[in-house]
Amino acid sequence: MTISRTICLGFLAVITVGTLLLIFPFSTSDGSWNNPIVALFTATSAVCVTGLAVVDTGTYFSFWGQLIILLLAQVGGLGYMTITTFLMLLIGRKFDLQQRFAIQESFDRPFILGSQNLIRSIIAMTLIFEITGIFLMLYPFSRDYGLEQGLWLSIFHSVSAWNNAGFSLFKDSLIGYRSSPIINLTITGLIIFGGIGYQVIIELYSWLTEKCQRKKARFVFSLNLKVVVSTTIILLGLGTITLFFAELRNDGTFVDLNLQEKLLAAWFQSVTSRTAGFNTVDIGKMTVEGLFITMILMFIGASPSGTGGGIKTTTLRVISSCTRSVLRGDEEVILYQRKVPYPLILKAIAVVFGSVITIFIATLIISYIENNLNALAILFEVISAFATVGLSMGITASLSPLSQLVIVAVMYIGRVGIIILIAAIIGDPRPSVIQYPEENLLVG
Repeated sequence: MTISRTICLGFLAVITVGTLLLIFPFSTSDGSWNNPIVALFTATSAVCVTGLAVVDTGTYFSFWGQLIILLLAQVGGLGYMTITTFLMLLIGRKFDLQQRFAIQESFDRPFILGSQNLIRSIIAMTLIFEITGIFLMLYPFSRDYGLEQGLWLSIFHSVSAWNNAGFSLFKDSLIGYRSSPIINLTITGLIIFGGIGYQVIIELYSWLTEKCQRKKARFVFSLNLKVVVSTTIILLGLGTITLFFAELRNDGTFVDLNLQEKLLAAWFQSVTSRTAGFNTVDIGKMTVEGLFITMILMFIGASPSGTGGGIKTTTLRVISSCTRSVLRGDEEVILYQRKVPYPLILKAIAVVFGSVITIFIATLIISYIENNLNALAILFEVISAFATVGLSMGITASLSPLSQLVIVAVMYIGRVGIIILIAAIIGDPRPSVIQYPEENLLVG
């Protein structure tokens, strides 16, 4: 039982438990036994924080079913190893060195000695952001639906947004609140901080603490924070501008909105396309340009150790910097005056290549099964599933059970990560003492 297999089987175990709970009659609004495929799809979508749904979450599931979905999304967003370690800390059980390495593997960062404190910080941070989101959205939801229902709507959407899950209790997601600044800004704020990664938030908190204490020592930001924050800002800005102009004259999305609402909608879609899954415009009515921009943002996704998916912002920067170095004739990849190690470059290339192959194969299979559906809609659905986004052009419910199972597999692969999944299948690499001779070949 390797670390990679522990993580992969842990997610499978949570999905299995969630599926069984959603099958029971108390999970559905009409009190009948749930369809196993619907239960499996919904549980996988929740644990993989995707948000794709084959039924309307707000009307199909009862309160208990919605609560189960929310808990699954919370577990999926925090990660299997985080939840397991937190439960072990609650019962006072000590975890061994292998479990410490498993935590390191799940976050892809070396912090073995401080694992317990890190987990406590992550749980506390999650609660602070989610509770803040609940209070901010309580008034507009309570005004429209009453205090009791408004509170539940605030809780559900705050947890869903922080975990980048994309589940909504409204049939049209958040289209009905596209003119509400408080809902739009709260949801996007939770999405950004949830997807930017726990390590970045902790580092920013440490920097602010030292600034408030007026320490003379100069705080040095890590390369991870510099890359994540700068890339996130660039993607948010470019996404907002390009989506604004792509949908500016579209009768199905932006035409009926005033300038403020258009900017707000463009900003919201730019944020949510990077693995959140909420929408304030009809995705099926977007222009082809807007759909391609959205697919690019979905494929890139959030940042490492965050609650989102995709190939991650750091992978994009490593690949782009590698390309720049080749074009300039440099033999090293430099980011912010730091040399990027070659194993990291190889890992980034493997992530992109594996992601593209997975999306291509899944799209090919579903296109063969659903030969009556638009190819662009299928590709959009697969990218959304792999990047754990949850946006759809409206074909999810119309997919056959076999195609839905393919989407389930894609969501699972996207959540655990292509590298961890392959490592779980083939096992840990064995060290080799053999060194092979080097030889050039033609490339490009």
